[in-house]
Amino acid sequence: MVLLLAVAAGLIVANLYYAQTLVGPISRATGLSAGAAGLIVTLTQIGYTIGLLFIVPLGDVLENRRLVLGALLLTAIALLTAAFSTTGWVFLAAALAIGLGSVAAQVLVPFAAHLSPEATRGQVVGKVVSGLLLGIMLARPVASLVADASNWHVVFGGAAVLILVLAAVLRVKLPQRVPDSTLPYARLIGSLWTLFKTTPVLRRRAAYQAGLFGAFSLFWTVTPMMLSGPQFQLSQTGIAIFALVGMAGAIASPIAGRLADAGKTLPATGVALSLGVIAFALPLLIPGSRDVALAVLVVASIILDMGVAASLVLGQRAIFGMAPEVRSRLNAIYLALFFAGGALGSALGGWVFASYGWHAVLLAGMAFPALGLGLWLSELRPAPAIQPSK
Repeated sequence: MVLLLAVAAGLIVANLYYAQTLVGPISRATGLSAGAAGLIVTLTQIGYTIGLLFIVPLGDVLENRRLVLGALLLTAIALLTAAFSTTGWVFLAAALAIGLGSVAAQVLVPFAAHLSPEATRGQVVGKVVSGLLLGIMLARPVASLVADASNWHVVFGGAAVLILVLAAVLRVKLPQRVPDSTLPYARLIGSLWTLFKTTPVLRRRAAYQAGLFGAFSLFWTVTPMMLSGPQFQLSQTGIAIFALVGMAGAIASPIAGRLADAGKTLPATGVALSLGVIAFALPLLIPGSRDVALAVLVVASIILDMGVAASLVLGQRAIFGMAPEVRSRLNAIYLALFFAGGALGSALGGWVFASYGWHAVLLAGMAFPALGLGLWLSELRPAPAIQPSK
């Protein structure tokens, strides 16, 4: 079941990332300007954030399998719309809906936490998140290779077929899970703010991951444009190979899960945030020829993916250790906040690259995890001593 959930999460979340390496071909085919091209990625992430806030919390009150299947049907329709779109506004509307339906993956992750005992919950969540991250990392090279062999329309049409097949498998294999809560929808959504205010761990973990995911989205929005530009002149296949190498960063997920189960969350978080800073510092500090610069970018992509993967597992392990009846809502808030950071990163990356160039992009990317690292340092301060009463 853990393997099924990991594969399902990867296939679903991949839908958010197919467009990242295809921004150029899609914008040319649909008539989007260079300035508006960043919306292809940004609107998908905005749709995902909306779905996290208004769909994923239903996992605490509705039968989970039915919720997942409904979201997958929406995703398949949106993918087909994207596949057949010929104008920019139709594709952008489909991108928003793809993000909205793909939150099905985040109903499955708390499901895995419910199935696992406390002692190994971090490892189970780490395995499912590994599948999710492999889906993210495979989406880009697969999209590039398929588009190179055919066109970008086939990428989205094929993804729609995959999602429909997955829905059929989950309909048969996924056990039913009916939550005990009967909270009305309005109160369910209203409780999100209360949970955010009263859960300091949630706020910190969301801030850390927002910093790393903002950097991640910025990197993978701009880097394909850089790689296809005059300095590197890589084809879609070359960009696909570059993205495939970055998949090595997924090894950090199960390692982070074991560290969390062993009570090492705080130091592991510091390492993850530091990796995010280092990933952007390397291309700045090691200039060189085309081949050297490309090799440094490959290393940077692996390091950045490791930091993002580790921090994600550490954060979800922390919030899934709280009350089971609110796990879906806590997960929704956590993910919505850091995906908002991702949407900001992708939008900012395109604008900074067009306006100020590659070095400015690297500085902007470094700032995201650096802010998270500054917040993490405040956790190292010793708690104030309690003065004895006289």
